[in-house]
Amino acid sequence: MLTRKQIDLLKLIHTRMEAEGVAPSFDEMKDALDLRSKSGIHRLITALEERGFIRRLPHRARAIEVLKLPDALMSQSFAPRVIDGGATARPEPSARARPEDAAALSLPVMGRIAAGTPIEAISEAVRDISVPGTMLSGRAAHYALEVQGDSMIDLGINDGDIVVIREQETADNGDIVVALVEGHEATLKRFRRQNGMIALEAANPAYETRLLRDDQVAVQGRLVGLIRSY
Repeated sequence: MLTRKQIDLLKLIHTRMEAEGVAPSFDEMKDALDLRSKSGIHRLITALEERGFIRRLPHRARAIEVLKLPDALMSQSFAPRVIDGGATARPEPSARARPEDAAALSLPVMGRIAAGTPIEAISEAVRDISVPGTMLSGRAAHYALEVQGDSMIDLGINDGDIVVIREQETADNGDIVVALVEGHEATLKRFRRQNGMIALEAANPAYETRLLRDDQVAVQGRLVGLIRSY
């Protein structure tokens, strides 16, 4: 039997994983559960792990996988949005794929995306990768990108991981997005509107938040899934 705080934390992690493909930070967990310190979050995480509801992935900052939900949270379908393992290359990459009701769907890997210093914009598919259909949402097109850099490491997004992106041109505050900066630099960052500007936030204290004008940033998609590479 789980305590109310344990259930609330598990629900928070599950909801964020479903929405963004990554778990919330410990600071976000602390604020959401109205706890005074992160030590309380550590105790709750340990209790959930000991009871088999979550698994902390080794050597990954704040990387958590939800393994199961209690009956109280099973009213809606559940499927993990984090996949362990590397990507398998496929010949003759296809165009951007649309989700279908299938166990797996092939998506094009559209090159690399910077989670660090911005790199040149994505241009063409380099290979295909299979992802579960449950990772994709709605009728929008989806594609995948290989992460380069460590600026999002505190959200469990590491160099060499594959991110699954839902193609869209708008974003809400807090979304992790593919942002095209000044038409030629693509980067993976958390999106926020701040004092009439757009803030592209890293999840690594070694990187500063970039403040840009609205006309300097074009959202190209939102992160919906993550495939870990070891």
